[in-house]
Amino acid sequence: MSKLVVNMSAAGMGGALFVALFSLRVEQRGFELALDVAAVSAAIFTVASAATGFFSFMVIFNPALNAGPEFGSQLGRYLVQTEGGRVWLMTTIAGAILAVLTFAVRSWGGTATVALLALAALVPMGTQGHSGDEASHQQATTAIVIHIIAAAVWLGGLLLLAVIRSVTSKREMATVLMRYSTIAVIAFALVAFSGTVRAAIGLETFGALASPYGLILIVKVVALTAIGVLGAIYRLRLLRRMRADPSNSKTFWLLLCAELGLMGIASGAAAALARTPPPILPEPAGALTPAEVLTGAPLPPEWTMSRWFTAWSPDLLWLVAGVLGLIFYVSAVRRLKARGYRWNPWRATAWVAGTLILVWVTSGALGAYRSYIYSAHVLGVVILLVGVVPLLAAGAPIELARKAAHRREDGSRGGYEWAQVLMHSRGVRFASAPVVAVPTTAMLIWLLFSSDLLRWTVGDLLGRQMTTAAILLVGSLLVRGLIGGDGPRRRPTQMKLLMVVGLVAAMAAASVYISTAGLVAADWFGAMGRTWGRAPAEDQDFGGVVLAAGSAIAFVLGGWVVFRSRVR
Repeated sequence: MSKLVVNMSAAGMGGALFVALFSLRVEQRGFELALDVAAVSAAIFTVASAATGFFSFMVIFNPALNAGPEFGSQLGRYLVQTEGGRVWLMTTIAGAILAVLTFAVRSWGGTATVALLALAALVPMGTQGHSGDEASHQQATTAIVIHIIAAAVWLGGLLLLAVIRSVTSKREMATVLMRYSTIAVIAFALVAFSGTVRAAIGLETFGALASPYGLILIVKVVALTAIGVLGAIYRLRLLRRMRADPSNSKTFWLLLCAELGLMGIASGAAAALARTPPPILPEPAGALTPAEVLTGAPLPPEWTMSRWFTAWSPDLLWLVAGVLGLIFYVSAVRRLKARGYRWNPWRATAWVAGTLILVWVTSGALGAYRSYIYSAHVLGVVILLVGVVPLLAAGAPIELARKAAHRREDGSRGGYEWAQVLMHSRGVRFASAPVVAVPTTAMLIWLLFSSDLLRWTVGDLLGRQMTTAAILLVGSLLVRGLIGGDGPRRRPTQMKLLMVVGLVAAMAAASVYISTAGLVAADWFGAMGRTWGRAPAEDQDFGGVVLAAGSAIAFVLGGWVVFRSRVR
């Protein structure tokens, strides 16, 4: 029961704020109600999380309930020394902080910050559960986190609609419903996809599809697909009726019931899978290999030429990000075409290429081998920094959004408006300044290749995901600083050349250090037990060569950008 309250309050805490930020105006009474709902939900979330942690402790340890020091000592050890205890302790503390913040903020920026923190507070809950017992537990954890956040946004939006209806005009309510519908479609797709992937991870082999667990999974996939299509059609019909007659209360409640019905069926299918144990595969005989001890997974086969194209280790976070990026970009191009405008095909090609390379680096051969081979880690970082970032920047997504987006005139903010606010914010201008962007990029390079963080960035899925996000973020800020602003803010050529030289010097210095220093992370790469390929020390030297080549590519690309900007 307490876990149900946690889930419901989590939706009211983060989901309601997220939907309000994309649907309402900050001066509306409904926006204030959304913050009030989030504040109350955060308080309930805090109490329910503390209660769930306490009940979990009672079930696991079964202590005698009393006020003595021994009981308190056991509870303290559970909260500090066990994974489940730490999860609920962090969740409770996060909920308490959010309860205070939601009462304090009323602005766009403050609300956006609190909404992001509220959704981030749900991440620890996704790290627990029986997914850790499976071979692919890290991918399962990512799927659960995506599932929890998407469901919170979906349900939180419904809660917000029900709360603000009494203080919102009927015509504005129809507009809010249209905006929420778009968010709900995306949330449903993410819930269905992540839930299916999470369940499929428990199969391990295709032959397991014939098991009861596999059959329920097939039924779930087919049912969710059919329900999603039928639900989308029904939702569009109801929204058309709502726009034609905003005063029709029956249509409003039918729409909310339809959303709840879709959510209930998706949750029911997930519950059926949760109660059905996945097929149990025989445990491998013999002692664990060094690679299994370090990474929790066996050493992959030898990295041959064919493995460059066939090796696959999906990173669900960046796979979902890549698919969504392609969908939104292609949709924007099609919208422009429908208006009679022609988008530069080279820009579209650059964006598609950058997205596909991003997915390949994170989920393909480099993703499969970067935990075991140092040079694969270096190559992945270099491709992201001097390949993916420039290609995505060449796709000009902000310019495309400016031309294709339906700009809002009622004071609310959609995706385009939020992108504009972010791009012109003081924080982005400061972080993209040459005196900040170049040293930040240089520091990131050194941290990823030669610091104590290296083992975390290659051995932990969260570390790899954070590494990719940091490279894309820092690289994008560097590119923005190199290109400069418009008009009087455009930076002089000399400053741009200094930025290019600074970046190349940092990469070259790191490559020299890698090639001349002793074995980096010897207790990881040197203890992997790999019998094929280069020796760890030789592989590290090769990684230095890869980074040096990356610095040369960065010099060529940076020089070309500076030359082009000078000619223009």
